[in-house]
Amino acid sequence: MNDNVQMYLDDAEEKMQSAVSHYESELAKVRAGRANPMMLAGIMVDNYGTPSPINQVANVGTTDARTIVVQPWDKANLGKIEKEIQKANLGFNPINDGQVLRIVVPPLTEERRKNLVKQVKQDSENAKVAVRNIRKDTNNGIKSMEKKEITEDESKQGQEAVQKLTDKYVAEIEKISAAKEAEIMKV
Repeated sequence: MNDNVQMYLDDAEEKMQSAVSHYESELAKVRAGRANPMMLAGIMVDNYGTPSPINQVANVGTTDARTIVVQPWDKANLGKIEKEIQKANLGFNPINDGQVLRIVVPPLTEERRKNLVKQVKQDSENAKVAVRNIRKDTNNGIKSMEKKEITEDESKQGQEAVQKLTDKYVAEIEKISAAKEAEIMKV
């Protein structure tokens, strides 16, 4: 295969892998009934005038399947962290004991589980659209080289290879999505 086409394919594969990785990181934030420190990943805390992710101002971990513990490195930030968790509207109410915050993750209701599955399906569709957009951009790049740098046959081979990559990553997204849906629906 032509080096220019291969360059496009390598770039497309890297971007598609990045899209799948982003999707996985988004799914980690979706609550599946078990406590997970990633549930708090999007929360920013004012740390001496600088907004910082919660994991940069505190140690975030779990003690059991239902409890997240947030232990700030600077006790002065304890109240700020508590307020930001409440503001994030995640359905948690942190318990402040003066040293650490304990967050008891309530069990999911059937309705909430169904809503989370819908959210996972929507996120899955967004990830697939991202992969398909990468396919479209790559195919356009390959077509633009046609007749100048590569032959029509090389262009067709390149586009077929892009389609195989697309199918591979869409299947991977579907597999990840199905596993997350099963995890959410498991009582």
